[in-house]
Amino acid sequence: MCSDMSDTVEILDTTLRDGAQGKGIAFSVQDKLAVVRALDELGVAWIEAGNPGSNPKDMEFFRLASSLSLETAKLCAFGSTRKKGVKAPEDPQIQSLLEAETEAVVIFGKSWDLHVTEVLRVTREENIAMIAETVGFLRDQGKRVLYDAEHFFDGWQANPEYALSTLKAALEAGAERIVLCDTNGGAFPDTVAAAVQSVIEKLGLPKPACDDRISVAKGASAGIHAHNDAAFASANTVMAVKAGCRHVQGTLVGFGERCGNTPLAAVIPSIELKLGLPCLPPGRLRRISKITWQVAEIANVAVPDSMPYVGANAFAHKAGMHTDGILKVRESFEHIDPIAVGNDRHFLMSEVGGRSAIAERAKKIEPSITRDHPVTLALADKLKTLEAEGWQFEGADASFEIMVRRELGRYRPLFKIEAYRVVSEHPTSAVLACSHAWVKVLVDGQEEIAAAEGDGPVNALDGALRRALKHFYPELEKVRLADYKVRVIDGNAATAAKVRVLIESTDGQGNWSTVGVSEDIIDASRSALVDSIEYKLIRDIERRFKAYL
Repeated sequence: MCSDMSDTVEILDTTLRDGAQGKGIAFSVQDKLAVVRALDELGVAWIEAGNPGSNPKDMEFFRLASSLSLETAKLCAFGSTRKKGVKAPEDPQIQSLLEAETEAVVIFGKSWDLHVTEVLRVTREENIAMIAETVGFLRDQGKRVLYDAEHFFDGWQANPEYALSTLKAALEAGAERIVLCDTNGGAFPDTVAAAVQSVIEKLGLPKPACDDRISVAKGASAGIHAHNDAAFASANTVMAVKAGCRHVQGTLVGFGERCGNTPLAAVIPSIELKLGLPCLPPGRLRRISKITWQVAEIANVAVPDSMPYVGANAFAHKAGMHTDGILKVRESFEHIDPIAVGNDRHFLMSEVGGRSAIAERAKKIEPSITRDHPVTLALADKLKTLEAEGWQFEGADASFEIMVRRELGRYRPLFKIEAYRVVSEHPTSAVLACSHAWVKVLVDGQEEIAAAEGDGPVNALDGALRRALKHFYPELEKVRLADYKVRVIDGNAATAAKVRVLIESTDGQGNWSTVGVSEDIIDASRSALVDSIEYKLIRDIERRFKAYL
């Protein structure tokens, strides 16, 4: 790779189109508007926002989106080439693209002759005409056209001459981007690199070089759209960029059809930080972790903990040797500084983590803590004892922080549960099963009693506890459980076994995790819930105090 490749890479996010085709993904119109605002804040160049010809909701979205004041992103409507036997101006689907009133449209067409003859059931010549006439008509209507060559890599391997002829038809008709799509997601990186190089050479597209600064805003350029069915979407995208593509498509979190699309949150940092090619406006890369979590929240999915760069485990260190190395020389166990992508370093608390990790975490509360501080030694002993009893803190940072505060003598309970009761009812005939919880809490000498109904005992207990506390702490209205996990610690004890409950909570601004252990699953859940609520309240109090100072 050149040491000074100073051109740029243009990003198109298709979360609202290809991403919406993922299993379990459904966006309301308001959801889509929220995603657009988030992606614009990140600084992507294009947002492929939906197919207006496929459903009324997308057309309603485009109507409302026209009033958005976007800073960096431009919206694209998505559709196919004209139908066979129909002129482009008379195709209702093409007309819907015009009615969306976006500056640009993304048109996909067939480049694999198998799809031409066996799926579309048209001649190869007719397919070429469908591509050229559609692109040409939209250009005549004043639209910028990005052309997606569907199944390109399969087509290139099967019949390279024909696959290239479909690209040439789109290019000559006025397409600004020629996007090579690995629609089946089965191509290997070496195939992608060779195909991109061939396309750039044979179509005469700009080829980046050390002494040739190009911009995708000038003339046509090559792009890549990859799927992850063979686990190569990220690798294929990076190889395509290295081979000369300067337009990259994907979905921010990576969800999409089947196994998903290129996860932009994992690829943009590699392109910017490793290849030295800017993808976002200056300074925006530091927002990518926050915005990835924000888009995932809107989509009601979790960002995978192991997702590179932005996942919770991307900079999480557990082994004592790793922790010690990081504290001495960051590069020893981190390939980039987590600050560059707006993420945080995490030292996972466990019996194998070592005192260095404990001290580093404790410093967030008391900066004077050292590896040999009495509090560090006490916490190390406590961790070993608790882990032997089944507790686990590596996935429960908030519970560990509360334990640190207790050891430092800086913990004051903000409430006390004086009594609680949980009752589950089971269905008889048409009556649905449900659970009821009753809680009595004490806050600064004042008692409050509340009850709630839930889909299960933990849901009911959570509802009753927050209902009892919201009189004192109204900010708890924003808190909800994001995840709930139960692990049986010793299966040999059968139904008398201890269980470990891990709860992930969110207030819409951040996530935190807590843990509880007991032979009683409800009591373990109660312990984790109490830690979750206290952590939220302590954090809010400290934020207000800092703001006051």
